[in-house]
Amino acid sequence: MKNSSNNNSCNGNSSNNSNKNYCAISSLFFFFFFTWSSSSSLLSIWLSQTIGLIPSQTGVIFSILSISALCTQVCYGFMQDKLGIKKNLLWIIGALLILSGPNYLLFGYLLRENLYVGSIFGGIFIALTFNGAIGLLEAYSDRTSRLSDFEFGKARMWGSIGWAIAIFFSGLLFNINPNINFAIASISGLLFCLLLTQLDLKKMKSSQYLQQNRVTLVDALSLLKQSHFWKLILFVVGTCIYGVYDQQFPIYYSSQFATVQQGNEMFGYLNSFQVFLEAGGLFIAPWFVNRIGAKNGLIFAGTIMAIRMVGSGLVDGPILISVMKLCHSLELPVLLISIFKYNSINFDKRLSATVYLVGFACTSSVIGTFLSPLAGLCYERFGFANSYIMMGCAVFIITALSSILLSSNQNDLNSEQENALEEESPSELTPQEEF
Repeated sequence: MKNSSNNNSCNGNSSNNSNKNYCAISSLFFFFFFTWSSSSSLLSIWLSQTIGLIPSQTGVIFSILSISALCTQVCYGFMQDKLGIKKNLLWIIGALLILSGPNYLLFGYLLRENLYVGSIFGGIFIALTFNGAIGLLEAYSDRTSRLSDFEFGKARMWGSIGWAIAIFFSGLLFNINPNINFAIASISGLLFCLLLTQLDLKKMKSSQYLQQNRVTLVDALSLLKQSHFWKLILFVVGTCIYGVYDQQFPIYYSSQFATVQQGNEMFGYLNSFQVFLEAGGLFIAPWFVNRIGAKNGLIFAGTIMAIRMVGSGLVDGPILISVMKLCHSLELPVLLISIFKYNSINFDKRLSATVYLVGFACTSSVIGTFLSPLAGLCYERFGFANSYIMMGCAVFIITALSSILLSSNQNDLNSEQENALEEESPSELTPQEEF
């Protein structure tokens, strides 16, 4: 009786700790995305209407942002895999979130003085704070969800809700004064830091595992020898075009209305509605991806992405273009859940942050570096609609190739991974301790 009582108590404590960590991770997602949306969701509009840049100049800025994000993501991914479940990097990100408002004001000042100096400064701070940090937060949360036994997608859902709430008001506030959004972003960053204190992973039985399975640079570099990794890179090369597509889409969308101010406001409402749908999608996406498989989930997301891009170029008027924009709420949840599940199936779980940040986020940054200025020039020469059709066709082609190349065998780990798994004694790890 005594032993049984102790076991029940332990199970209860484990459940309570799991619920606490789910709430903490969900709250971090909410305020991270709230900060990001408040400060950056209307970035292209801010650069165009407030700073006065033309599309090709905006493309240069986004290219520099991509280069900065690339460097940040490589460092963030490897460092977090070394740290395991420690929160050191999250504290740094929290401090940067608090400074996001003042940094945006300085960014704008420097752009007016010198385009390239401003772009370099903006690229570094936005990459460290948002574009590079989101991959780190998602990878960290995916690992925490497996240790705490909750669905990553249901926690990530709160990030979409945070973004949606912020952008619902950001378009209206932008028309009053863009600096109001920057002030709100810094306040939200402060709340992120306060909630980070509530994330307690010390009770997890993972410290021994982390000590015995420290990640080395050799482990990270071994990814380059794996065919699965390069097949994934090819898929990401195609699908990451959606980031380039989204960069200046608000400018195109606002041009569909009688006045730019009305377009800004309506884009805020549309984006808010889209992200609320996205949050619902993240709730059901784990079930959907588990039914069709991780590979099919990636192909499904890539196909919807291509349809959205081509459709944006073929349709006309704010209503139909809004419908194309809303397709993102169907595509992103499936893509995000599928990429994490695909990675956990095909790669060493200790390298989850490195695989996600290098294989997915960094590849997106590399492609964005080259395509952002090219897209800006295409918008000026061919127009937004024709440029979107060309982007969508490229995504269709690469998605079709990926449907052949990506691994469909959910137990198809390469020999190096199998050997690494065999070296781990099953008796030393509980299900909660697996990465």
